[in-house]
Amino acid sequence: MVRKSLNNPIYDKEIIERISRLSENSPGKWGKMNVCQMLKHCDLVLQVALQRIELPRINTLFKTIGIITKKEMYVFNNGIPRNMPTFQKLIVNFECDFDESKTNLLKTLEEFREACQNKSLPNDHRLFGNMTEKDWEFLEYKHLDHHLKQFNV
Repeated sequence: MVRKSLNNPIYDKEIIERISRLSENSPGKWGKMNVCQMLKHCDLVLQVALQRIELPRINTLFKTIGIITKKEMYVFNNGIPRNMPTFQKLIVNFECDFDESKTNLLKTLEEFREACQNKSLPNDHRLFGNMTEKDWEFLEYKHLDHHLKQFNV
């Protein structure tokens, strides 16, 4: 079973190409965000990995659910469920500039790649628990893939 991940240049390039195919008018298939808000949200999520955004502590029940979800995604190679709750800090419910959001996401994605190469990603996530480089690369791919599917790319 192939597990797509951002540590593989083929899948990294695939994500960049899919982001590039988005337009300001790309319609969403589900959820509340427009395409610009989705780009900004994905940028914020990558910034968690780069330790620019600190997520709040959560209770043991939610952390347990997060750890189980991470394991399930590995075992079944499935994606993120639609309309899954997210941390308040990562919710984008305001208007934003499409071109700026797209440029910023691609820049942050490049910085994420550099952090992977430098082995400087954190070893813990508030929801998913202990994290390895492979965990970050796999879960960030899954997150981007989820939202790009949301907008038909």
